[in-house]
Amino acid sequence: MASGAKIGKKVRAARKSLGYTQLKLSELIRINKTTISEIENGRFTGAFYIFEHVLDAVGLQFEVTEKKHTLPDWDQIESMFSEDDE
Repeated sequence: MASGAKIGKKVRAARKSLGYTQLKLSELIRINKTTISEIENGRFTGAFYIFEHVLDAVGLQFEVTEKKHTLPDWDQIESMFSEDDE
């Protein structure tokens, strides 16, 4: 799962590629500039529809996928449980 910070970086990059400042984007979609800043800094805790509105405005979309579980390779298991020989 992508962290809020990673999502925020993508939003910021998409906004900048469109040539928008945070203020310009906030005026276009009528969302407070502080909200856009919170999203871009990974600290947004508001309503999902607001988040989705900002994503749409910069040409991004939210996608839900099944969670993937990964296991370590067999040769990594031994090193994970070995004790340091110091």
